[in-house]
Amino acid sequence: MKLYDRMLRRYVHALFFRDLIRATNNFDNVTWLGYPVWQNVLDLWTIQETLAEIRPELLIETGTNRGGSSLVYAQLFDLMHHGSIITIDVQKLHDLCHPRITYLIGSSTSPEIIKTVQTRAAQCVGPVMVILDSDHSQEHVRSELQCYAPIVTPGSYCLVQDGVIDTLAWFRAARPGPLPAINSFLQTTHDFEIDEKRSHRFLITHHPAGWLKRKANGHETSARNHS
Repeated sequence: MKLYDRMLRRYVHALFFRDLIRATNNFDNVTWLGYPVWQNVLDLWTIQETLAEIRPELLIETGTNRGGSSLVYAQLFDLMHHGSIITIDVQKLHDLCHPRITYLIGSSTSPEIIKTVQTRAAQCVGPVMVILDSDHSQEHVRSELQCYAPIVTPGSYCLVQDGVIDTLAWFRAARPGPLPAINSFLQTTHDFEIDEKRSHRFLITHHPAGWLKRKANGHETSARNHS
């Protein structure tokens, strides 16, 4: 592809993405069965495909917010007759409940929360998957990766959401965000790699470089063995 074509594509992509975010108020008005989700629907579809493929016994979500995304995951698990969820936030902003979901209130990086999650993960015999979607600052994401990446089982994923903060001018005020945290984390381990195909499943994504796959031959000891 010629340089001019690449530049044109990049410009059109950025313009469309900006307009899409503005039109949806950054997807703030997206709902699931009437409940607010606040997710890019294309990314949510990729998550659905991944859950169906990995079939995690346990999905850990940091950043419950209004609870819609955890409800989506729980109802997908209902359809698969498999799986449970732990979702964590510093405050409760919803009145949802579901038998597959455990709601934890507190900082995702607090020792008490980490211990609770590790204990639950230690009881799993199937895949464990993680979605990081709380405080998107570089420092916090890096801390979450340190805490939660070891819990991910080989062949499963840690999805770091909203790296778009570091790529789209719309979110410049929130930088540095997840991408430098991801880069820093990957420099410290050989057990994870970016799943580029999944990270760019569709042309528009809030999670560039966000799908971190734990290699099947990773050398880190799973957190389940430390509990």
